[in-house]
Amino acid sequence: ELMTGYTMLRNGGVGNGGQPWVLRWSSRIRLTWLSFTLFIILVFFPLIAHYYLTTIDDADDAGKRIFGPRTGNELCEVKHVQDLCRIRESVSEELLQLEAKRQELNSEIAKLNLKIEACKKSIENAKQDLLQLKNVISQTEHSYKELMAQNQPKLSLPIRLLPDKDDVTFPLPKSNRNCRLHNCFDYSRCPLTSGFPVYVYNSDDYPFGSSLDPLIKQAFEATVRTNVYVTENANIACVYIILVGEMQEPVMPKPTELEQQLHSLPYWRTDGHNHLIINLSRKSETQNFIYNISTGRAMIAQSTFYDVQYRPGFDIVVSPLVHAMSEPNFLEIPPQVPVKRKYLFSFQGEKIESLRSSLQEVRSFEEEIEGNAPADYDDRIITTLKAVQDSKLDFVLVEFTCKNQPKASLPTEWALCGERDDRLELLKLSTFALIITPGDTHLVISAGCAMRLFEALEVGAIPVVLGEQVQLPYNDVIRWNEAALIIPKPRITEVHFLLRSISDNDLLAMRRQGRFLWETYFSTSDNVFSTVLAIIRTRIQIPAAPIREEIAVEIPHRSGKAAGTDPNMADNGDLDLGPVETEPPYASPKYLRNFTLTAMDIYRNWNSAPGPFHLFPYTPFDPVLPSEAKFLGSGTGFRPIGGGAGGSGKEFQAALGGNVPREQFTVVMLTYEREEVLMNSLERLNGLPYLNKVVVVWNSPKLPSEDLLWPDIGVPIMVVRTEKNSLNNRFLPWDEIETEAILSIDDDAHLRHDEIMFGFRVWREARDRIVGFPGRYHAWDIPHQSWLYNSNYSCELSMVLTGAAFFHKYYAYLYSYVMPQAIRDMVDEYINCEDIAMNFLVSHLTRKPPIKVTSRWTFRCPGCPQALSHDDSHFHERHKCINFFVKVYGYMPLLYTQFRVDSVLFKTRLPHDKTKCFKFI
Repeated sequence: ELMTGYTMLRNGGVGNGGQPWVLRWSSRIRLTWLSFTLFIILVFFPLIAHYYLTTIDDADDAGKRIFGPRTGNELCEVKHVQDLCRIRESVSEELLQLEAKRQELNSEIAKLNLKIEACKKSIENAKQDLLQLKNVISQTEHSYKELMAQNQPKLSLPIRLLPDKDDVTFPLPKSNRNCRLHNCFDYSRCPLTSGFPVYVYNSDDYPFGSSLDPLIKQAFEATVRTNVYVTENANIACVYIILVGEMQEPVMPKPTELEQQLHSLPYWRTDGHNHLIINLSRKSETQNFIYNISTGRAMIAQSTFYDVQYRPGFDIVVSPLVHAMSEPNFLEIPPQVPVKRKYLFSFQGEKIESLRSSLQEVRSFEEEIEGNAPADYDDRIITTLKAVQDSKLDFVLVEFTCKNQPKASLPTEWALCGERDDRLELLKLSTFALIITPGDTHLVISAGCAMRLFEALEVGAIPVVLGEQVQLPYNDVIRWNEAALIIPKPRITEVHFLLRSISDNDLLAMRRQGRFLWETYFSTSDNVFSTVLAIIRTRIQIPAAPIREEIAVEIPHRSGKAAGTDPNMADNGDLDLGPVETEPPYASPKYLRNFTLTAMDIYRNWNSAPGPFHLFPYTPFDPVLPSEAKFLGSGTGFRPIGGGAGGSGKEFQAALGGNVPREQFTVVMLTYEREEVLMNSLERLNGLPYLNKVVVVWNSPKLPSEDLLWPDIGVPIMVVRTEKNSLNNRFLPWDEIETEAILSIDDDAHLRHDEIMFGFRVWREARDRIVGFPGRYHAWDIPHQSWLYNSNYSCELSMVLTGAAFFHKYYAYLYSYVMPQAIRDMVDEYINCEDIAMNFLVSHLTRKPPIKVTSRWTFRCPGCPQALSHDDSHFHERHKCINFFVKVYGYMPLLYTQFRVDSVLFKTRLPHDKTKCFKFI
């Protein structure tokens, strides 16, 4: 083919193909050459250029560099590159600074890690120390309990001996007159822990029951039904009681018949031990028909006794039962002031039979061997008293002959004249009332003398008893010289001088004490029966039964809403209100002296203590009430003392101080359909130190809203439902109140925490008084001759409103169960005055005014709905309440005071290491 191509070329491209073939071959060669040239340029030229550039950059002579990188200064000479250079320099500096900071942080992190490890080690050490302290405390407590167990004997309840009703008892003493508790009373039926059960026979089951006075019988049965000691189980009874009088004359059984009926009682047990025969008298002419009846070892309670019949310390002289079925009408009882009345003394009576004629009657052998007859002083008494009346040195009224037929009486006894209402009218005008004992000294007490004593005490005439041999009612448990004058008959000539020498203060004290004795022991059948049982129970040294408490019926409610913090409440300055740690609620200890009180303090409580300044014969915080009940009172067991070891500053502020054991208080808040106001008030109690719980007395018949969410304040909130809408519910002794201290507060009261704590501290120093914030006083309205209630701000006060006040739970029992029902009824009638009634009660008991604690004028809640006190009739009703309460008490018990307790530097800011003390203004 090459040859063929060459031949063709030499021939000029003409051959088989000629010239066209040559053209095609030449175009192919050009394309091939062009492609080869481009390949050489694209491949080898970059290689050669790269090699050249690299070799020329390695040359030592910098000036020969053609394509190498230029220096920074050379590049920066270009104007548009200068800004970029500055940014690069700034970023470089920041990076250097961040790097330095990173290194510092790393070093600090390393140091903190070391500290964390050290803290962890310290925590572990502290935990070990705490565990060791807990072990030490536990061991100490265990050692303390062991020491207490070693020093205290192990006691167990005595075995109760219950003899069969047919048991054979020990022989009777030689004479019934020698009966005393040690030889005529079976203590085995009355263990200390028995609770003093008493069985009362039903008089209707026996023939003599139809002869009883209907009023006395009905009153006695009503009293028995409500007494806490009465039991229907005769097999466990300690004492058996049978009512035998007062008998009605026409149907009175013969003494032999009555004796036979008594001996046939199912639990008489041949001698009547542990039995009490009660013979109540409603009239002065009640006969002593038990005198000729053999009563064996049975105790007797009646108003008439002969000395051969009366057994001191065994039998009981009771008062007559005048108000059998009703409470006394206090509006008819005269006031105790003015002290001196129209007559200095008065006496009306007539002796039906003289002593000499009485001695001519047939007398027993025991009476005959006692010697000569006593002298008859009655003639001398008549002569002396008539001489005093004729002298007209003082207004006196003595009458020894009745205008109408005198009442029947015992021989040598001065019979009563006229009707009861006439006698009371005379006694209301008398400062003293003479009571002349019977001429027969063997008659130690008679129903007539007891009736004179009853009437004198009722209307406030101070009894003057002529005859020291008399045995007045309940004489072994009442100090009669504090309410009456007992003068021997031979001193009749000195009586006038003695009565004129008594000061007004002593007269008022004796009159007040007499009124107390009458109200407590004489006035009603309940008082008479309770007093008789109390005397027996105290004699055999059995503790009283617990007093009744109001069972709190809780209203279910939802809680859980976190209580907010009111800035006004939280701003307590630098006053440490209480302990830093949160203390769990704890109750005041129960009364721990039940048995030692009975064994040790019987003389103090009964023989010495019914003083003129107490409503009851006990101290204000002695838990034994006249109804013979005990309550949650001050215990004598060991408790940590509220104070520390003295000192000042923050340590003092964190402790309660004082000599009273550490304790808490309960808030009692009365509310009525003001849910929003109530919730706000509850929230303000959040974080309050020493708060045990809050008892909300829901006084509305309408229950709280179901969707109402109650705040969580750190302590229990007990919502109590009441039976009716009554302001007296504020002072009910609810069983949920487990502390002695009660803070009564309205639902719209606005008090700061430091004010509450300051009031609590003050109350602990004066536990027998009302301590609160809003003060009020009473005043005498001269034009209208009545008392007025005043709420103006004054430097003097006599009341502290219980809308924000501390008081002892003891007063809640007295207010609800002992205070006259007429006062509580008036509170319900006016829906008002319950705070005034509480002030009257406490002032009457203690004869002390309340204590006002200074507040910061934030008492009332601003913007709250109007309360009852905003009504126009509010003050008019309070005027009426005060005057009515004065009639019930017989005098004005409220006392004025200018005493006010304030905190030193109350508004001054002090460092925490300083202290705030009290100042008394």
